[in-house]
Amino acid sequence: MQQDAPTIEQLRASIDSIDNRIVELLNERARVVIQVGRLKSGSNMEFHVPGRERQIYERLLNLNSGPFPNDALRSIYREIISASLALESPMKVAFLGPKATFSHLATMQQFGLSAELVPLKSIPSVFEEVEKGKALYGVVPVENSTEGVVSHTLDMFVESGLKITAEVMLEVHHDLLSRTGRLEDIKKVYSHPQPIAQCRQWLDENLPGVPLVDVASTAVAAQIVSEDYTAAAIASELAGSLYDLKVVRTRIEDQVNNFTRFLVIARKEIERSGNDKTSILFSVKDEPGILCRMLEPFAKRGINLSKIESRPYKKKAWEYIFFLDLFGHVSDPDVAAALKELKECCQFLRVLGSYPRSM
Repeated sequence: MQQDAPTIEQLRASIDSIDNRIVELLNERARVVIQVGRLKSGSNMEFHVPGRERQIYERLLNLNSGPFPNDALRSIYREIISASLALESPMKVAFLGPKATFSHLATMQQFGLSAELVPLKSIPSVFEEVEKGKALYGVVPVENSTEGVVSHTLDMFVESGLKITAEVMLEVHHDLLSRTGRLEDIKKVYSHPQPIAQCRQWLDENLPGVPLVDVASTAVAAQIVSEDYTAAAIASELAGSLYDLKVVRTRIEDQVNNFTRFLVIARKEIERSGNDKTSILFSVKDEPGILCRMLEPFAKRGINLSKIESRPYKKKAWEYIFFLDLFGHVSDPDVAAALKELKECCQFLRVLGSYPRSM
């Protein structure tokens, strides 16, 4: 005899029962976390161990057989881990503010909502906050896939002894926001110079002749527009919610694959993950063939270089500092040998950090 299919009321009752168990288990987990925190405190152990987080993510994603999606599982556990760390001790993270910027979104993506996220006014301020121990981590933008490097961040590494401990790749979508939500009401557009550049074609086609006004951040643009019914801001969906703006158009960026890369900085290095990237900066001697020679140690060992960027050395005219990203960890034999060989033709060389690759 065929059994009747469960009713919607029965299925909802099953969901409620499962949810009750999830809450019980979360609190059971939290009690264990508190015990871990006490042990760490009593043994002078590191409060935050990124490698442990990575192990949790990897184990659970490998365990997941569906239908629950891996991306959603990772997001949920990011918040569980964030809340758990807050039970052990408040974790302060500085970022380039203000709130509702893409730096804020990247920081939330990396550390969750339970960390103490502190917006600062400049990239040097973020570095200073971490250097002085006022924040455990800092998050700063370093490059955009459309517009290139953030020079202020690269320049800070020349003087700073902080280490890169992680990278965050944030897919950036720009919305056009206003008080009325009507395109025909817009007489000027505010945003940070980078988002304006990333949306230039769309603006030329849809708002020709409308003045474009540069401001310090996308969040500042949203704040200005919240008080001006004739203006629009290019900003994030989060900024629109924060300042009660309506969406005129979504995703107006010219390039579909528009990513910004952020770096997480700290005073201490982290352990290897097995799938790492290493960032270095160096200055080479000015002599014939030096650019070829500085790449040779990596080429002959088959080490993949994912990025190389030059910046003027501000202490000496017409000299340059190079920033280089390579695949591998500084402790890998081939990487260590390549860096040793490179150092022979350098005026100085500094390893900024080895950290897990995000993509």
